[in-house]
Amino acid sequence: MNTTSLTLLQRVKRRDDHAAWERFVRLYTPLLHRWVMRAGFNEIDAADLVQDVFAVLLVEMPRFEFDGTRGPFRAWLKTVTVNKCRESQRRRQVAHAEGGDNGGLPTIPDDRELEAFWEVEYRSELVRRALVIMQQQFEPRLWQCCWETAVNGRSAAAVGESFGMSEAAVYVAKFRVLRHLRQELRDLLN
Repeated sequence: MNTTSLTLLQRVKRRDDHAAWERFVRLYTPLLHRWVMRAGFNEIDAADLVQDVFAVLLVEMPRFEFDGTRGPFRAWLKTVTVNKCRESQRRRQVAHAEGGDNGGLPTIPDDRELEAFWEVEYRSELVRRALVIMQQQFEPRLWQCCWETAVNGRSAAAVGESFGMSEAAVYVAKFRVLRHLRQELRDLLN
């Protein structure tokens, strides 16, 4: 298991931490894509915009402060994403005014309309993606014990019986996986 005392956001502040950036991209790509699609962009444009957001993040992450002075990471990420969406929309409007194809100009919904969606989507997608990524870091049996109890709601006793483990061992497995998940997502969910 890859154990590090640094959280993912602290690690991506260093551009040369390729493993952290790979994990960050794997974690955030589906979420950003869904956000951009929700803002009214088509599949191809959404993929391009997600790449544009990551280009900004690569430059700006070393300067991002995690102490709350600039707000939580998710608020900053949303701002970067919305700005890229608006920038794309402006470029299309100019192209359309000059006689080009507007490509079906999306209308970016008002921030109030998107706020609830962004918040719920951010948390649920981040946890889901982190669990999938982290699955590779644990022995399959330990992972399954956590998944069955925490996600599927099965009792520790029933899961223990399925895997030939004591109820206490199931609780320990669940604790270890969830502790690692909390550590991984600590700064990302605040």
